[in-house]
Amino acid sequence: MLREHHLLTTELQKVLDMVITAASFVVAYFIKRDMMPGGLDRLSTGPNYYIVLLMIVIAWFIAFNWMGMYISYRRSDFFQFFVRIVKSVFTGLVLLNIGLYTMHMADISRLLMGIFLGVNISLLTLSRFVIFKFLEKMRQGGYNTRYVLIIGSHERATETIAAIESYRTSGYKILGCLDVDAAVIGKSVVNGHKIIGHVDELETILKNHTVDELVFSMPLKLIENAGQKLSLAESMGVKVRIIPDWQIHHLMYQPGVATIHFEDFLGLYTMSLSTTPFNEGKLFVKSVVDFIIAAIFLILISPVFIFVIFAIRAFSRGPVFYKQERLGQNGRRFMLYKFRTMVKDADKLLCELKHMNEADGPAFKIKNDPRIIPWIGTFLRKTSLDELPQLINILKGEMSLVGPRPPIPSEVDEYDIWQRRRLSIKPGLTCYWQIEPNRNELSFDEWMRLDLKYIDTWSLFNDFKLLFLTAKAVVMGSGR
Repeated sequence: MLREHHLLTTELQKVLDMVITAASFVVAYFIKRDMMPGGLDRLSTGPNYYIVLLMIVIAWFIAFNWMGMYISYRRSDFFQFFVRIVKSVFTGLVLLNIGLYTMHMADISRLLMGIFLGVNISLLTLSRFVIFKFLEKMRQGGYNTRYVLIIGSHERATETIAAIESYRTSGYKILGCLDVDAAVIGKSVVNGHKIIGHVDELETILKNHTVDELVFSMPLKLIENAGQKLSLAESMGVKVRIIPDWQIHHLMYQPGVATIHFEDFLGLYTMSLSTTPFNEGKLFVKSVVDFIIAAIFLILISPVFIFVIFAIRAFSRGPVFYKQERLGQNGRRFMLYKFRTMVKDADKLLCELKHMNEADGPAFKIKNDPRIIPWIGTFLRKTSLDELPQLINILKGEMSLVGPRPPIPSEVDEYDIWQRRRLSIKPGLTCYWQIEPNRNELSFDEWMRLDLKYIDTWSLFNDFKLLFLTAKAVVMGSGR
């Protein structure tokens, strides 16, 4: 989904590094004072070690930022992390010495500082190693993968494929290549990766496949209507990377909603256009908060689950839970869980009720749907309690607490191009539309624009605000 500048939140990583650095100095202090043999277990009382610790934290913080400690876990190998740790720590030491000299602080134990440097480098390296291996294991297990479609099939394309395959644990998966020559469709490019279509089929391929990133690995001047291709991907919320020939200025292309960045992509310098939230760090916090709140809430509301299960059983024969295929981020398919609020086999009755649809666009809504289970079905829908099983989808990483509601595939087939951008972020349990008091009176376009507003103005604060307003709507029973 979202811009791959940091896999872990920069803010949390900085806090962790500062905690490790401070703890390293404390550990080194007690090792020097209490554990060293042969009379080395002594420390002069001259310098104030609290001040020294404060200066270390400040110097290390500056050095870590200067030396680029916070690189992507997805696009870097572990040796790069180790090198940056060593460089950053010794840069911090230089800054510390400048500070100590400026403040006329002397008599700092050299052995203490040597122990501190050793402990600090070791613990920082260990923390990076644990995080690196954990994320690598997740990607190898099929989690946090990103699907890449490559435009081009010649030298730049083979370089792109080679770069991706050289980072096999990065989680990038190549769908295939598109070319401007229809005669080469089906031919192999390199290492079994084939040309799967013509560039003019881009819209169809983006609609029918999960594509997280689109990489232009050929000169843009060779692609007919290249600006339209860029605009298409932007409209659908697909991230674009351009292996630069620096010819984009010939297209006179101005992004409507995307932001342009220049990034290193597995060793290739690329220009990227991204329409989704920029701060990967805060998005990581969002994912962690989603998991924690969903897990806690599932435990706390287990009595409600039991009550609803018995109520559904009492009023209607059939399964308690309703499962339906939905589309998630960039078209990923998953099974959404809800408490069943309609009679058994309600989906089969849909065709008979199509003429009663009160919603415009591809959505289907009926104010007094005859398929709804009397009393309990109405109650669950009005309070939105029928959505609670989606906490399981959140724990599985398929959904978030806040985000656009996940659509069914047949609805998405009827979307306009600009409406598909709502799929560029992970779907949620609630969003702006969910808390609208007259949400079922909104037009389909108004609903879509609310979802795009959420994407374009996303922040952690807005998420917490929406959760609060959703809780209020549930208590007030303002849903339908």
